[in-house]
Amino acid sequence: MAEDVAINEMPRKIDAMALRDYVAQRWDDEIVPALIDYIGVPAKSPAFDPHWARNGYLERVVADAVQWAERQPVKGLKVEVVRLPGRTPLIWFDAPATRSGSAETVLLYGHLDKQPEFDGWRRDLGPWTPKLIDGRLYGRGGADDGYAIYASVTALAALDAQGVERPRCVGLIETCEESGSYDLLPYVEALRARLGQVGLVVCLDSGAGNYDQLWLTTSLRGAVMGDLEVEVLDEGIHSGAYGGIAASSFRVMRQLFERLEDASTGRLLPARFHCPIPPARLREAQAAAHILGDAVWKTLPWACGQDGRKVLPTTAEPQEALLDSTWRPSLAVTGAEGLPALADAGNVLRPRTAFRLSLRLPPLVDAAQAVGSLKTLLELDPPYNAKVTFRPVAGMANGWNAPETSGWLETALNAASRAHFGADAACMGQGGTIPLMNLLQTGFPKAQFMVCGVLGPQSNAHGPNEFLHVPYARKLTAVVSEVIARAFAIDERVCQA
Repeated sequence: MAEDVAINEMPRKIDAMALRDYVAQRWDDEIVPALIDYIGVPAKSPAFDPHWARNGYLERVVADAVQWAERQPVKGLKVEVVRLPGRTPLIWFDAPATRSGSAETVLLYGHLDKQPEFDGWRRDLGPWTPKLIDGRLYGRGGADDGYAIYASVTALAALDAQGVERPRCVGLIETCEESGSYDLLPYVEALRARLGQVGLVVCLDSGAGNYDQLWLTTSLRGAVMGDLEVEVLDEGIHSGAYGGIAASSFRVMRQLFERLEDASTGRLLPARFHCPIPPARLREAQAAAHILGDAVWKTLPWACGQDGRKVLPTTAEPQEALLDSTWRPSLAVTGAEGLPALADAGNVLRPRTAFRLSLRLPPLVDAAQAVGSLKTLLELDPPYNAKVTFRPVAGMANGWNAPETSGWLETALNAASRAHFGADAACMGQGGTIPLMNLLQTGFPKAQFMVCGVLGPQSNAHGPNEFLHVPYARKLTAVVSEVIARAFAIDERVCQA
């Protein structure tokens, strides 16, 4: 049966060692210096820099990346900055196919905007102070996700250097991802005709379970964010004179949290925030837990507890820990208002308390429905008739569950991982959110997805001491290059025959 299926084999075999050497040289000579410059620019996402257009930091990192890409030896490469009125800029690049008869397109995705500084950086490090130490490039944004455009274009250049034919490749590099990618859909619609028939999406904005093999992300959680405010007084009053008569706004806040979360376990109580976990994802979590073991939780930067021992995780069972962070909802308080600094705290019963809530949702839970349920749950029948307001903020997004991987892609991924890491690819879900994935899966329902990245153990994106693991990034770039060369090379029906 298989012999009746046409096979479009690659006309020239990849020299994996030469490919790896080429990529490593480019990283050392060009990419690392470019990322050092990039890290030094506080190109915060619009949600954290409302004056981004006036400040010009996003424009600077976009211009730097474009100028770098235009110098690269990729056949026929065209790079441009696309602009829509009132929106953050987007880089579009297009490398025409070098494989004759190639009809499908590979779409490569990344972003250049950054999270804010955060505190807690080591004394010798800083968010805008790049420093390369033992193969780790420290600073905000290098791993999340400034490296993506540099790695993507280098992956194409590596193939052209060997004369290995490839399909058409296009790139979308946005500057609004850390704000929820709200500018991305208008750009995708504006560029839809130019995108062509997307058959493979390569997203370089995800994580890795370790630095020893290729890790594919097969699911992403959704996100709902909003500000929960509790008001009990028009002004602060003496806590000694009136404490016990007027309820503390913080106590009211605690009661509202009891509606939402089991404080002893962190489990979200409303069933509507949960979903069944597909059997395939359960199997992947089991396999990933077997590979990683206790490293699933031991690599976190735990503080010392009361008795000098490290703080413990919610669960120490690796598979359950993975599922808790990828297929179950979780709640975090990421900001607060109404609380004076400790040095300024007097004996005053404060009139209000406000928290920024970040609710991560399982991949199959609808975010729009969840935010409506959350608002009703928190505002209905408030304790003491306090004024309770929940205001959703930008960044709401659905999660994503990958489509079944085609045989050709699975073969290409494992072959590339073995060639450059010495081990098969591994799969796991990620707890973060990339709104683009659902968007592209809806727009290109037949596309395959290679979602991966360099955010491995202790890389700490969004937090202090964020770093890019350069040796892993080199190998990942080589893997992406090889997968692109193999893309669509074998009709998937061959693997089903």
